[in-house]
Amino acid sequence: MIHAVDVSDLVTAADRGDQEAWNGLVERYMPLVFSVVRRYRLSDKDAEDVSQTVWLRLVEHLNAIKEPRALPAWISTTTRNEALAALRARRRTLPVDLESSWFQVMVDEPPVDEGVLRVERAQALRDGLNELSAEQRTLLLLLVSDPPSSYEDISRQLGMPIGSIGPTRARCLKKLRATPSMQALFGSGSAQESGKGD
Repeated sequence: MIHAVDVSDLVTAADRGDQEAWNGLVERYMPLVFSVVRRYRLSDKDAEDVSQTVWLRLVEHLNAIKEPRALPAWISTTTRNEALAALRARRRTLPVDLESSWFQVMVDEPPVDEGVLRVERAQALRDGLNELSAEQRTLLLLLVSDPPSSYEDISRQLGMPIGSIGPTRARCLKKLRATPSMQALFGSGSAQESGKGD
């Protein structure tokens, strides 16, 4: 039984790439993540995003964990920070001074044909998705399906642990941004900047 295994052994094995150990960590601490997220009354989508970000952060910092027994505290703190970041992002607004010269310049500019831009973006996205592997494309399309698929549904359909969906999504999006189609849409400078922080 996975809960009988010492957390130090799980962390060490997961850091070496043992998928079963990683799944054990996710199974053991997923209830903790959900209990912290619930306190912030996030939407289901935001709660899932926060959860996936926590597991992504753990993947990124797994080899830096000096005291595995402190992992629950680390997970709680990271979950709280990500939940607060999600709340801040949802509330973020851009105040505009309607009398400012900057706003007047924006008003006086000729309107951009939004329809043309939308078609160009959609085509670049389709082309970029076609440049990915079938597995990468399927994951990204499931994540943006309408109605949205839950992480549980995606896990079941792809045979992928729930805790792996976020890190895999981040890698797929990075590859998508690096495709020639997306580079052409945004220009190489913009696409490289948008890939920072992955």
